[in-house]
Amino acid sequence: MAEKKYDLLLVGAGLYNGVIAHQAVREGKRVLVLEKRPHIGGNLYCEEIAGIQVHTYGAHIFHTSDEEVWRFVTDLVPFNRFTNSPVANYKGQIYNLPFNMNTFRTLWGVRTPDEARAVIEEQRREITGEPKNLEEQAISLVGRDVYEKLVKGYTEKQWGRPCTELPAFIIRRLPVRFTYDNNYFNDRYQGIPEDGYNTLMEKLFEGCDVITGVDFLDDKDGWRARAAHTVFTGPIDRYFDGKLGWLAYRSLRFETEVLDTDNYQGVAVVNYTEREVPYTRIIEHKHFAFGTQEKTVITREYPAEYAEGREPYYPVNDDRNGALYARYRALAETEEGVTFGGRLGLYSYLDMDKIVRRALDTYEVRLRLVRRGSLGGTELEGRERQRIETAKTEG
Repeated sequence: MAEKKYDLLLVGAGLYNGVIAHQAVREGKRVLVLEKRPHIGGNLYCEEIAGIQVHTYGAHIFHTSDEEVWRFVTDLVPFNRFTNSPVANYKGQIYNLPFNMNTFRTLWGVRTPDEARAVIEEQRREITGEPKNLEEQAISLVGRDVYEKLVKGYTEKQWGRPCTELPAFIIRRLPVRFTYDNNYFNDRYQGIPEDGYNTLMEKLFEGCDVITGVDFLDDKDGWRARAAHTVFTGPIDRYFDGKLGWLAYRSLRFETEVLDTDNYQGVAVVNYTEREVPYTRIIEHKHFAFGTQEKTVITREYPAEYAEGREPYYPVNDDRNGALYARYRALAETEEGVTFGGRLGLYSYLDMDKIVRRALDTYEVRLRLVRRGSLGGTELEGRERQRIETAKTEG
């Protein structure tokens, strides 16, 4: 058998494969990266407009309590001290997020945690028995007022369906804080690369051969033949040409505008929670970097049905799709010499730090032994079977 040119073929140039690429190049492996879009970076890609780093595919704030993950990314590029403190706009009234004492003070005029708890507990009693849908689940967690003003409309826009038609398990919990703390995340570390996410992604793919504007699936076998092992981060159902059926996704549409003002909304993210407003949020990008430019750039984010030609952003984690993904995952485990990863390959909505953690673990457990023309497929699995099975359990 002829020696393969590359140790690893990475399909998709997003964060998951960026971490794999960095670890592989550091150990002297030869890595080929294929990206369907005209740029690397996946959904973290930024575009400079009016001197402002614009998050092209929606707001991304890195946060984690995993010290190793934080050290990994900050060793590559410096991060700023941005703290995510979004607000919600419901019919012109502003509420702090996550649901905290500032929110409850605006809703009910309460001032103490005991007063807020009493209101929520009273409203939660409306639901008796096991919640039958998302609406009942949300009310049983936070009460009618918070649900109606801050959950219902936003959720229905996101999913394109009434909350009464969505399964209860979609919302397992809603964070409620009885403090006056507007920091959205509880994690120890939080921030954004000082010079934008492109700098981070360029560092991650440094030393790789990168080809953009190419669809791996147009010549899957031909591309795979160039490397000992392939890591695929596209939609898992697309890899198998939908042979078991097509998984469902939700998509997004963005409208970006340059405004002749230095400060449009005073915060990076404002959620619009009433159903009648077609977009879910407005992002003002300069606030991610404490910008002082004379102009500003905003992006309105619209949820959209997924269709051919649109980007699949969110998996639809209902019973039907969960069962179908389980079948695809079983099929993937029989695909010799291929690892599936990333949000689309794992059919799972994962925060960035979880993506980094899974990629680091996958490389350590599954890919470190890959060598050009030597290890791959069954030989790799034979040597590392027990550790790989553990990794598969984690996704």
